[in-house]
Amino acid sequence: MGVARNAKYRRLVYAPEPVIFLPLSQVYRGLVIIHTRVSGDPAAYATAVERTVHDLNADLPVFDVTTLKSSMRLGSIFERVAGTFAGAFGLIALIIAAVGIYGVIAYTTRQRTHEIAIRIAVGAQRTDIFRLVLGQGLILTVAGLAVGIAAALVLTRYLQSVLFGVTTTDVLTYAAVAFLLCLVSLVACYIPARRATKVDPMVALRYE
Repeated sequence: MGVARNAKYRRLVYAPEPVIFLPLSQVYRGLVIIHTRVSGDPAAYATAVERTVHDLNADLPVFDVTTLKSSMRLGSIFERVAGTFAGAFGLIALIIAAVGIYGVIAYTTRQRTHEIAIRIAVGAQRTDIFRLVLGQGLILTVAGLAVGIAAALVLTRYLQSVLFGVTTTDVLTYAAVAFLLCLVSLVACYIPARRATKVDPMVALRYE
């Protein structure tokens, strides 16, 4: 008699449940699963395992030989399909966000053409104007990140049952997403910022 470590028996996302192991001689089952720990490529040991079983009883059929990794992939297929769809929608949302940031920065930069022309006329460098426009985009991004991360910390608690191998407060995931969004924001703001540095103060002030 002994105590085994916790294990998953149905779905990977299910919590471990109390299970009693009984000898096969007392409670017969037609289907028996053999777990074998090996070193190296597991597929290379399939023939050896089958031969060992047949040495004990030549009438015992051995079938459905697979690896633990394959079983885990099969057991998490629904979560992986859902994750693929969520990732696709996330990519679409990222593209829409980039287009939105570009549109807002481009519009506000055109609205501030007179101000930018005055800044250049009184001595502002082109690099100062470039940083000004980029800073405006980053402020919008940081504000959006703050709201988004706060909402994610609240909502992901309800998704904990469908997560496997990652926690709802995984710091690396949040940091990677924040870095990616900041990078996308910088790329989206680059074109309006470059246009702003090319403003001719004489032409802009004349038409304003």
